[in-house]
Amino acid sequence: MSLPIIGLTTSRSTNEAGIPLIATTEAYVQAILGAGGSPLLIPVGLSDSQLIEVYSHLQGLLFIGGGDVDPALYGGIPSSHINDVDPVRDHLELVLVQRAIKDGRPFFGICRGIQVINVALGGKLYTDIGQQHVGAIRHDYFPGFPRNLIVHNIEVIPGSLLAGLVRVPLLPVNSLHHQGISVVAPSLRTIGFSPDGLIEAVELPEHPFGLGVQWHPEWLTDQTSMQAIFRGFVEAAGKIIL
Repeated sequence: MSLPIIGLTTSRSTNEAGIPLIATTEAYVQAILGAGGSPLLIPVGLSDSQLIEVYSHLQGLLFIGGGDVDPALYGGIPSSHINDVDPVRDHLELVLVQRAIKDGRPFFGICRGIQVINVALGGKLYTDIGQQHVGAIRHDYFPGFPRNLIVHNIEVIPGSLLAGLVRVPLLPVNSLHHQGISVVAPSLRTIGFSPDGLIEAVELPEHPFGLGVQWHPEWLTDQTSMQAIFRGFVEAAGKIIL
């Protein structure tokens, strides 16, 4: 029996020698492998035709974390804290979200990933939570903190996709972001909140598996609840016949 092929988005950067890189964090790869999937990296910079060709071989899509989505895509408030905007990556991921929804292809968004999903469907973001979300707790535990540092709980909405996977009403999570959802897209359902009311999880109803979370479960796979999220995603992808 073949393993479900999961496409992982990537980001562009340079190494210490100034050499351009296209990569993803190994933790995402290991999380998919641990859940029984076969990860395939999707390079930033593909043409639309090349992207659709790669997409045609994928049974699921994982939208990883990274730099900020271009505020011009959702009418965001200008902020000096906006960083690492990559319009080429934005375009690639927005195309993939829309195709996955159209085709009923399972998808899972992490941190930036939940934000991309929300923007693709017409939602809006805080360009900086600390400046724009009244009563916000700290969410930007980076850099200088362990990536698996648990900093707050998520209230999980009963009856949701997430609740069915983690099977707990309160989920302890890490937090490595300074942006987040301010206005949820009309077609998405909010299924998780942080203690300050920030949206931390959304799902796309009536879809085989459409989930976005604001924390980083790939750094918490020692927890059975986080393992269950990745396993549920990979299992849903395994039901897709290409």
